[in-house]
Amino acid sequence: MPHLVILYTPDLDRPVGQGGSDMTALCRALADTMLAARDEAGSAVFPPGGVRVLAYPAAHSAVADGRGDYGFVYLNLRMGRGRSAAVHAAVGQALEATVQAHFAPLLATRPIGVTLQIDEGPEVFDAKNSSLHPLFRKP
Repeated sequence: MPHLVILYTPDLDRPVGQGGSDMTALCRALADTMLAARDEAGSAVFPPGGVRVLAYPAAHSAVADGRGDYGFVYLNLRMGRGRSAAVHAAVGQALEATVQAHFAPLLATRPIGVTLQIDEGPEVFDAKNSSLHPLFRKP
């Protein structure tokens, strides 16, 4: 499990030239950023079969005072416990750099709020059924 969920105002689904964003490209870029992450020993931080980046436009939204063409993006990475504070910071900084690069053209032309949070917490129940992980196991 590293799951990165993106919630965003639906206006960001407009074509890029019309003040929108290519959310599919952002998902791929963020997944690639997660796959490139390494810990202090140089090992992959996240297993390839566990990386998921999902983006959802909000069915309903209200941003700020509603008087402008305001957009908002909330990114939340949820990961299992056991990684160091240094790894949390490095992953956060790498994801933030990817997000900033993606949204830079829009941020320069219209007001958009972007929030990235990383959560790590104790699971009270955790069940997994996956045929993805075996695809990435080395023989």
